Amino acid sequence: MEISAGKLWSLRRLADTQGRFKMVAVDQRPPIMNLITAQKGVESAPDEEVSAVKEALTRNLAPKASAMLLDPIWAYSDAVRHVHPGQGLIVTLEDHRFEETGGGRKSASITDWSVEKIKRMGADAVKVLAWYRPDADPEICTHQQRYVEEVGQACARHDICFLFEMLVYPLPGEEDQTTDYREHQFKRPQNVVDSVRTFADPRFGVDIFKLESPIPADQVPDPGSPDAAECQKWFDALGEATTRPWVMLSAGANQSSFKNVLRYAYKAGASGFLAGRAIWWQAMQNYPDMNAVDRALTSESVAYMESINQLTDAEATPWQAHTAFAEGYHIAGAGAQFPRMYGDGTAA
Repeated sequence: MEISAGKLWSLRRLADTQGRFKMVAVDQRPPIMNLITAQKGVESAPDEEVSAVKEALTRNLAPKASAMLLDPIWAYSDAVRHVHPGQGLIVTLEDHRFEETGGGRKSASITDWSVEKIKRMGADAVKVLAWYRPDADPEICTHQQRYVEEVGQACARHDICFLFEMLVYPLPGEEDQTTDYREHQFKRPQNVVDSVRTFADPRFGVDIFKLESPIPADQVPDPGSPDAAECQKWFDALGEATTRPWVMLSAGANQSSFKNVLRYAYKAGASGFLAGRAIWWQAMQNYPDMNAVDRALTSESVAYMESINQLTDAEATPWQAHTAFAEGYHIAGAGAQFPRMYGDGTAA
């Protein structure tokens, strides 16, 4: 396949040397803000407190990651110094404040932020989360698709990797109504798979998919259970829905449940993870005692990362071996200056 020089470089920097993604997200906004307000008994989370939390998470966890995901408002300024120059950097573009309508949710970018600005920051990838339900109001689906397509076009124009995340959510009148950034407990697996199929269309320009479990994480059976085969079919459907590399998100799942999810995802061809709360949420329960938070991060969270990193090394599919790249790739527009490359990085 053909790939641009910038996107190829992005993919290589986001992954480890073997082509597997071990990425940590600290771009969460409502979950961290809500924790701060609850623990400190304040109406709104002070900016400096939000930034301090994100800085602590990055300082403690970046050494175990192949790439870090930061938001540009609260995380980047204080946390980016803890991202090693040899690591990948992903920056969030979508605003956490989505528009809730009678027909579904509308996403938009952070005010005064763009793909161009993120590229100028030195990031290796732009991350966008879009709430999506294929059975939402057609006008809402059109809005969401147009938004994602515009971001994809901008990423192509500025030659930067587009990492796309989608989450299904409850429509008005359905059970488990929530505006929190957490997994919908009554989601239908088919909605998750159909959403991936929609955005796998090349017109959206997605380079890496960040996907949720098709089944609520705490309902995913143990891989050795009688229900494992049926569960695996849904994860396999995710892998079949796209030819692009994909990773799993944790959506607030606990550590045990998320590791279980990874086992199924890796059998289906996932290339790694981009997770946040599954890694550090337990440690954050010590807040506002930041010394205790640090101790928990350096012990419990780091140990968990080492565990899922080992699982990723053993079972995840390197991005170069994914369907889109398996038969080799060459750099677009490079002509004879660059040899055609095989998936393992060797010249043809």
